[in-house]
Amino acid sequence: MRIQFGRKALVFCLLFALMLGLCPVRAAEEAAEEVFDPEPWESVEALASLEDVASRVGAAVLMERETGKCLYEHNPHARLAPASVTKIMTMLLVCEAMDAGLFTEESLLTCSAYASQMGGSQIFLREGEQMSVGDLLKSVAVASANDAAVVLAEAVAGSEGDFVGKMNEKAAALGMGDTVFSNCTGLPTEGEHLTSAWDIALMSRALLDHERIRAYTGIWTDSVRDGSFGLANTNKLVRFYEGCTGLKTGFTQEAMYCLSASAKREGTEYIAVVLHAETSAERFEAAKLLLNHAFANWTLLNVLPDGALPPVAVTLGREKYLQPVLSGDTKLLLRKEEAARVQKELTVQERVEAPVARGQELGRLRVLDGNGSTLLTLPVTAPAAVERLGFGQVFLLCLRILIGAAEA
Repeated sequence: MRIQFGRKALVFCLLFALMLGLCPVRAAEEAAEEVFDPEPWESVEALASLEDVASRVGAAVLMERETGKCLYEHNPHARLAPASVTKIMTMLLVCEAMDAGLFTEESLLTCSAYASQMGGSQIFLREGEQMSVGDLLKSVAVASANDAAVVLAEAVAGSEGDFVGKMNEKAAALGMGDTVFSNCTGLPTEGEHLTSAWDIALMSRALLDHERIRAYTGIWTDSVRDGSFGLANTNKLVRFYEGCTGLKTGFTQEAMYCLSASAKREGTEYIAVVLHAETSAERFEAAKLLLNHAFANWTLLNVLPDGALPPVAVTLGREKYLQPVLSGDTKLLLRKEEAARVQKELTVQERVEAPVARGQELGRLRVLDGNGSTLLTLPVTAPAAVERLGFGQVFLLCLRILIGAAEA
């Protein structure tokens, strides 16, 4: 009986091995990222300072989200495989579809046969299974679920192929000149699927403009299917870095360990992109060094006037006064020591003759550094048009003035 049992076991093992062999290679290549570890990453002695980042990763970019100013770069335009960091663009297009009213977070979508066969990181959607947009988006953001990403892509564009077309159109619109997508997941593909650290920072900025996504990318652990299927985030910064708001990890054998990390403190948010790291710990440590550098050395200054802008008198206008406004972006990213020495010079006309056009310049606010050099100039403008009085109205005005003078 022992021999018979041994033969059965051997047959079973052979069949199981055959089944594994039939699985797509891409699933095996993605598997490493699915190992959830709730503990902090191990320290990396070779990454002791910001200067070490360039020697340990293939490419990196540090960018302030609101201004788009780059604070650090290493091989920023090197074209590399991004793995699941691709899904930043997928989530961006889904958010835009919701803004356009195509569906809501409560809308139910149905899994196709194609989506159910994605492999790799997944929530094991079955063909015909329905799930809400919110839960699908959460599954993509937290668990990097490839099947959920494809279901969302098909809902937006009808097919993954058409969705990829939209991804490349959006990449072009954002100025992502290093990027070509060939799928919505980042799974290994025969087609060209490359981007750069710079382009990832650009699409990360665009995604973070959608406030709704933060409700998903900042999740550490959660669940779908009424709590029966757990989700765990592979982005350890979400739990172990103060102010982390996301954003997306990635791994394949070709791409190695990738990350677009975002963090916000005291109203300022930075994006750290790390590509082609040899270990998961190195990508997190490199991102932490970049973000620490940003928060320690830079600040986003809102350069508003010290008080209210004075009203401007209008000669021969239908309105006697107008209240000017400051135009343009008032945010200025500066080193902290520079921000402490910033000076402002405000000049505004006391009087202007009608007609006044909307947006007409009435003055300027100059922002100066400690040496008196101009950092930024913002126009002070008219918020609305003011029409000139007609001939009859001017005549009556002059007559009232004359009568008043005579009576005096």
